[in-house]
Amino acid sequence: MRIIIIGDGKVGYKLARQLSAEKYDVVMIDSDEKKLRYATDRLDIACVAGNGADAEVLKQADVSHADLVIACTSADECNMLSCLISKKLGAKHTIARVRNPIYFRQIGLLKEDLHLSMAVNPELIVADEISRLLLFPDASQIETFVKGRVELIELPVGSESNLNGLTLAEMYNRFQIRLLVCAVERGDDVRIPDGDYCLQAGDKLHIAASHRDLERFFKLNGKRKEKIKKVLICGGGRVGYYLATQLSTLGMQIKIIEQDKKRCEELCELLPKATIIHGDATDHDLLQEEGIEDTDAFVALTGMDEENIILSLFAKSQNVVKIVTKVNEDRRARMVEDFGIDSIVSVKTATADSIMSYVRARKNSQGSANVETMYQLVDGQVEALEFIVKSETSYTGIPLRDLSLKPNNLIVCIARKRQIIIPGGEDCIEVGDSVVVVTMEKQIEDIKDILM
Repeated sequence: MRIIIIGDGKVGYKLARQLSAEKYDVVMIDSDEKKLRYATDRLDIACVAGNGADAEVLKQADVSHADLVIACTSADECNMLSCLISKKLGAKHTIARVRNPIYFRQIGLLKEDLHLSMAVNPELIVADEISRLLLFPDASQIETFVKGRVELIELPVGSESNLNGLTLAEMYNRFQIRLLVCAVERGDDVRIPDGDYCLQAGDKLHIAASHRDLERFFKLNGKRKEKIKKVLICGGGRVGYYLATQLSTLGMQIKIIEQDKKRCEELCELLPKATIIHGDATDHDLLQEEGIEDTDAFVALTGMDEENIILSLFAKSQNVVKIVTKVNEDRRARMVEDFGIDSIVSVKTATADSIMSYVRARKNSQGSANVETMYQLVDGQVEALEFIVKSETSYTGIPLRDLSLKPNNLIVCIARKRQIIIPGGEDCIEVGDSVVVVTMEKQIEDIKDILM
């Protein structure tokens, strides 16, 4: 596939790095020649200097032969216009990053006229992720499949946990709940475990189940935290706005600290149920005045990773039960985990995962199963993919015990109409099923790829 990326920012570079590693033919367009030289020196891609909304620049990038154009500059207007012109010049598919809430609300009306295959709102994706984390405060990370009906959570095993010292088989027998531990992170070691795997304090479990079954699991495990009622958000940008909107509908009390006075005035109009405070979130006295020690959840969403890390560490020192930190740089994210901050979100990672799902689906559009959703787990060492089975093939209608899976691959669950199946040996994959797979291999594009 030939893919053109317009915009060499954080998201554009991450996409280019991931796509080039998977051997796609990638062309990057940006007006900043310094950024392009940096990308060219480190990635196996071609670069074109210029404005991605300029037809001549797009022609120079050979847009007429592009299978996909991804417009992810900082300007929504430029992204939408670039996609429209690219489509007019012969590009097969286009994706635009649209961040402005006003524009995104209209995207359903404009999508057809703009010839967009997909519109991505990074801030909304991250806000959704944080909302799920606040609904499940025990989990440090949550991803969703099958339109939210299946959740894949990351659960740390503490020294006081009932799970400490149990084998997975013993855990399943004790709880009798339809769930599956599909990956375990122990220090630098990551594996897809079998039933004999013995859990230890410090392990991070990746567990797949329906929302209802996860609620039962946490209740029976005896470590379920109280529901989140009071949330303090530092940073009133787009993520903060989307998050506050969602949490208010859930009945939570929302308080936002924002430094920009004009933005505070805007938020007061947009969020009548939230309390908006004009001030510097890095001022510890202000945080204490606003009752940080009494809050149930603290969310650091300023525009600077360093500020978010410092704020989160202070919240931890104040014994806040649930802390969520926005960190965009991968190396900083790993550092934050070492500090004991368990829930980290990244706008660029969420955006890249969403777009990569689409790319994988397009590449295998003629196969027996399409990639619907894709997430990278454990710093990219593990992938979780949702496939929709489109047609009869060599693995449909056959009991799973008769299918030989390659090592480090696991069929996690099967969604069939309204039924969620945590599969056993007698279960089969059927046409129309959504199948979630966890793998330590790269570039899985079809369920066939995990079979011997």
